[in-house]
Amino acid sequence: MNPELALKYATPVPRYTSYPTAPHFSTDIDHRTYRRWLSELNDEPLSLYVHIPFCDTLCWYCGCATKATRRYDPVANYMDALLGEVAEVADSVGKKRRVSHVHWGGGSPNILEPADILRLAHRLQDAFDWAVDAEFAVEIDPRRLDDARVAAFAEAGVTRVSLGVQDFAKDVQEAINRLQSFEQTRDALTRFRSAGVGSVNIDLVYGLPHQTRDSVANTIDQVLELAPDRIALFGYAHLPQRITHQRLIDTATLPGAIERFAQSNRVANHILDAGYVRVGLDHFAKPGDALAKRAVKRNFQGYTSDDADILIGFGASAIGHLPQGYVQNTVPTAEYIRNVRSDRGLAVVRGFALSEEDRARSFVINGLMCDLVFSLRAVRAQYGGALAEQLEEEAEMVIDADVDGLVERTPDGFRITEKGRPFVRSICACFDAYLERSTAAGKSPRYSVGV
Repeated sequence: MNPELALKYATPVPRYTSYPTAPHFSTDIDHRTYRRWLSELNDEPLSLYVHIPFCDTLCWYCGCATKATRRYDPVANYMDALLGEVAEVADSVGKKRRVSHVHWGGGSPNILEPADILRLAHRLQDAFDWAVDAEFAVEIDPRRLDDARVAAFAEAGVTRVSLGVQDFAKDVQEAINRLQSFEQTRDALTRFRSAGVGSVNIDLVYGLPHQTRDSVANTIDQVLELAPDRIALFGYAHLPQRITHQRLIDTATLPGAIERFAQSNRVANHILDAGYVRVGLDHFAKPGDALAKRAVKRNFQGYTSDDADILIGFGASAIGHLPQGYVQNTVPTAEYIRNVRSDRGLAVVRGFALSEEDRARSFVINGLMCDLVFSLRAVRAQYGGALAEQLEEEAEMVIDADVDGLVERTPDGFRITEKGRPFVRSICACFDAYLERSTAAGKSPRYSVGV
């Protein structure tokens, strides 16, 4: 571990789940644009994302678009609008399109009553042509789970569940308002495996209040006892200016950049020593898992082996990616419901129309985030001409400017070294034209630190 590097690269940079990133989306793209884009889709397979923006308690660290509720009425009202949006999108597409991947996120999708779990799954299956081998992944809060919900998810066809853990240390859990025991987590995993759900992912977070290298090591040792198929390791993004409930966290209890970096390295080494394969920046998979065996890409859910290039988002705040560009639904649930129930029928309020340069830069950034490689040959094959020349020049600048051994030259461009892997986001930022323009204009979109 190099503490100087951790300090040097601990500047805010995007997570690059998209390019351009969401702060650059514009209200010039609206529901009318979205409807037109949907009608222009070809026969390529689709990936579906469904957002359930409710939890029964609010975790103070959370940066997702969600709200806490103890009553089911708001969830039921939202469900009716969500089903309406599914029907409206399917109608706008015009024919039953093939679906290769489905992901439900939140919030906590298992806040849904079992009947609504099945109702939503059946509506999606009726509206689209699900491939026989389609992956169906759902994010699960182990604290709110019963046999009826497990059975409903299994009946709906779920193939993978993602269990949120974050950390098992009690003082950390108290500081983030998320009390969840190892036993609860083990019980949830056992129930789903017993119900026939074949793949389990566990999400961990470092950089939380009161975390230390020893505490994260203890947590990962407990997680490895459960033998999940995948592990995702995220750095906590403390953005209290933008996420108001994060102000409930005492900043004095947060680890500094060097400690965060040490925690990340400690956990990653434990996972690798247990035989997992590292995928991109922050995911790990068993060698036999699809994420370790197949080409991956990065999207709003992290790393995925899904090969669909079109992502359709449903629900409040959901983001979609179409060949023409990005679209995002309105974030407030009440406004989302009103928009879907109105004459417009769709809830998109902003987005981004992609240029050829945007697509080329996205191609480069995705290659770096997933494979740690800049390949000039691949860029030329996809885009060629002046765009390839510009990106080659920028790649040369990255190589020439590197004094820390983060990259190494290859006959075809450069490769990010293992030393450079933790700082891949900072390297990607060198190809982000919008980040440069925002900085030059004195604007500073808020991103999480780069380590």
